[in-house]
Amino acid sequence: MNRSPNRLIFSLALAVVLLDQTTKLLVLRWLGPTQERVVIEGFFRFVHWGNTGAAWSLFRGQNYRLAIVSIFALAGLFLLRRHFYIQTLAGQVSLGLIFGGIAGNLIDRVGNGEVIDFLRFYLYRRSGEELGFPAFNMADSAICIGVGLLILLSWRQDHAGAHGPVEGRAKDEVGTVKDERGIIR
Repeated sequence: MNRSPNRLIFSLALAVVLLDQTTKLLVLRWLGPTQERVVIEGFFRFVHWGNTGAAWSLFRGQNYRLAIVSIFALAGLFLLRRHFYIQTLAGQVSLGLIFGGIAGNLIDRVGNGEVIDFLRFYLYRRSGEELGFPAFNMADSAICIGVGLLILLSWRQDHAGAHGPVEGRAKDEVGTVKDERGIIR
């Protein structure tokens, strides 16, 4: 079956949005605002924290401005998607994750007036203070994985390009240079 790149990107984005919104709905039903449930003491807990800012609560209180930025980001990525390796499966997956993550958080911004974050990893210092990674959600994870994958694709493409086409080498679908035995060079 021949799938178009756009169909796979859209399908994955839709799956990310559904997973993101379902998990956030569960958090809203299971935990009251600012409530927390310890899963692994000293390491992980579910929280119900609202975020009106961006990552790490940057630009706090700018929810609707960030919603507008999200709309422009989605539109720009959609219009420029052909420049992001969509001829490869990895490129399609990365864009699907990014589109779905942005859309999932945008739904929160518009529908709830804030993004719901619920995954909290942390450790205790010797002083008893908590040292933790900012709370995040499934949409945030999808965006980070998608961007990381795009960076990896870009790096591999640049790395393959730096070595140039050499006799006896061939590029696979993600731009990795392999010799005649299939060994990555």
